[in-house]
Amino acid sequence: MALKSIDSITRREALGLGIALRLAGCAPTTTRELERIAASRRPSTFEWKLHDPEEVGMSRAGLENVRAAIQKYLDKHDLTGAVTAIARHNKLVWYEAQGVRDVTTGAPMRKDDLFRMMSSSKVVTAVAVLQMMDEGRLELDDKVNRFIPTFKDMKVAVAPANSKDASQVQLVPASRDITVKDLLTHTSGLSSVGDGLSPQGPASLVNKIERKPDDTLADYIPRLGAAALDFQPGSKWRYSPLDGFDVLLRIVEITSGMPADAFLRERLFEPLDMRDTYFNVPPEKQERILTLYGRKDGVWSVQPALFGPGPNKYLCGAGGLFSTVHDFMQFEAMLLNKGSFNGRRVLKDETVALMSRNQVGSMFSEWIPPVTAGFGFGLSVSVLEDPAKGFGRGVGAFGWGGAYGTESWADPELDVAAALFIQQPVATVKQDFQQALRKAIVTTEAEAA
Repeated sequence: MALKSIDSITRREALGLGIALRLAGCAPTTTRELERIAASRRPSTFEWKLHDPEEVGMSRAGLENVRAAIQKYLDKHDLTGAVTAIARHNKLVWYEAQGVRDVTTGAPMRKDDLFRMMSSSKVVTAVAVLQMMDEGRLELDDKVNRFIPTFKDMKVAVAPANSKDASQVQLVPASRDITVKDLLTHTSGLSSVGDGLSPQGPASLVNKIERKPDDTLADYIPRLGAAALDFQPGSKWRYSPLDGFDVLLRIVEITSGMPADAFLRERLFEPLDMRDTYFNVPPEKQERILTLYGRKDGVWSVQPALFGPGPNKYLCGAGGLFSTVHDFMQFEAMLLNKGSFNGRRVLKDETVALMSRNQVGSMFSEWIPPVTAGFGFGLSVSVLEDPAKGFGRGVGAFGWGGAYGTESWADPELDVAAALFIQQPVATVKQDFQQALRKAIVTTEAEAA
């Protein structure tokens, strides 16, 4: 049953809906809770005001090192441009665009340019799933086949290490059904990368399930139930670049009774004033989408993009969003404030705490130790556990990024939300940005106390 927009529900209707949903065992249990949800869905308008860094224990001169850190990569022609932002104690202290958006004309990068978010989209999908959990429509330990029956009696592909021969693959029964939590933590084995940085797991040798051009989530996701898994559920951490989070977004559609884009617009983007975040970018905004460039032999050239601006029937929860630094700063500020921002509550306090807590033991830190050592993994986000590995982030900082270079995070220890958006995958610029940010902090909460 598609749910009526909560904003249009009267108190009497809300009471009736609450009773009906309680009987179904899947939603808020009180009228007050429904009214809270209604209030949180109303559109918000919020403008960041730039504050003096000294107001929040940061140095203006120190923040200029952020500019220098980015400029170094622009001067070396490793990057075409970047937009960066930093907020502390809910006050914006840095918001800059550097470089160019067009290498031919030299047109400067703009703060409102639209970036291809790629896997930064996953955290948005995760928040949508957790909203459904907050409303009692699902649990983390729910089996995926509760919502999509084809995900039952799945098989696991077993093959000799580094084998490329499909005839060597054996299919054995999965030890258990995959769960919502497995998908959120990349421990399901569904369409995952292989060990280390190998591009695919053993199931790729036998899985022949393809997405058709006109597929929607409702068309494609049930077919994935026939896919073999790369390992026994819960036994490893291996990144699922696409399918895992697309399954999660389909579960959001099923549990909410709404198309994914409509749900995100009503329940997340409008309440947080994420005014420029889309799967399908309106025609009047498409000129703001950045061109993807790659550099070879000293020459920049246009590169193909995995996702177009639309119209897209298939809404890829794993990587299909376009957005801006403005919008993701709103999003990270909400997470930093334990689920609430600008008077709009999106998640419960305890849900953000769960999201940002390591859920996988040492499995993530052991995946690629030179990269992941010192980090745990929560619900869609990496979580810093060893400060020596964080390039200046505080312990407990959590966030994720995208393949083309977007990165954003919330840092509860330092009370910082930050975003670095680029469209070339240069890992070291992120490290330099983080270190410059940390050095600009001259007073921590512990020192102030």
